[in-house]
Amino acid sequence: MVTDPANYSWSSYQAHAFGKRIKVWTEHQQYEALADTIEGRQSAYRDLLATQLDTETVNEIRHALNTGFVLGNEKFRAEVERLSGVKQSYRKRGPKPRVSEL
Repeated sequence: MVTDPANYSWSSYQAHAFGKRIKVWTEHQQYEALADTIEGRQSAYRDLLATQLDTETVNEIRHALNTGFVLGNEKFRAEVERLSGVKQSYRKRGPKPRVSEL
């Protein structure tokens, strides 16, 4: 990873914090709610990301990265699994039980 989010090429930080134009980025409702002006939103976003994450949050992010699961609560993961078809929870290890033919 990087020490500064502005240095991560896949981050939207440059757009949110400094107004860099990125083709695939558009302002979202939470970002627009930060302030009434573009400059105010950029400043508020930089302040928001200047705070350090607590250990539990960092561990949750690492777990999501290491497992490929989305970051969120059980309800959110279940919804992502339902919509995407991508498993978002651990399954029992070992061979799958055979379904007996009737």
